[in-house]
Amino acid sequence: MEQLALLRAIADSGGGWVIWLLVVSSFLSVGVIVERLLVLKRQARYQASVLPAIEDQLGRREPDEVLRRLKAGSVLSEVGRDLEARAPNGREAMLESLESQLALQRRRLEKRLLILGTLGNNAPFIGLLGTVLGVIHAFQDLSVSGGHGSAAVMAGLAEALVATAVGILVALPCVAAYNYVEKGIDDVIEDARRFGKRLAWALGEEH
Repeated sequence: MEQLALLRAIADSGGGWVIWLLVVSSFLSVGVIVERLLVLKRQARYQASVLPAIEDQLGRREPDEVLRRLKAGSVLSEVGRDLEARAPNGREAMLESLESQLALQRRRLEKRLLILGTLGNNAPFIGLLGTVLGVIHAFQDLSVSGGHGSAAVMAGLAEALVATAVGILVALPCVAAYNYVEKGIDDVIEDARRFGKRLAWALGEEH
């Protein structure tokens, strides 16, 4: 009975609160999108600027110089330091560790992307919930008016459909940004993998 009363109270409230929830979610998603894009852009720009020179140094078998020039905190730096620590164990150990380190760096770059994925998948359903609640509320008003308030009911139905539209509008940029960032992360990790393999080869020749 208590659950039924709760459901009835939610239905009586209409779907207005759902729209506010979606609006708050949209601001949250914008914050995550901007923050992740900035992080990804910094990593991609750094790698694009430093990899040509690094490739040249690795070609001259100068892994120590490469490690010294890597920017602390970058994906390349984390990969390089890990390989340097594993170098005494041989090239195979370095290559095995490389994949583990790349997986760790991917998780670091994907931080907070779960928020975008969740909103992208669920915002339309949240909007649909608002629409359903609005429709229920509109028909309740119709029953109270004895069928004479059809114009007001139609206005209520139109307002209820707004929740679905808002849900879709929140979801679209989340999905687009999620896919864009994931593609950028794939590129960063793949560049780091190529770098790591060449560095492992160079370090292996020193040990």
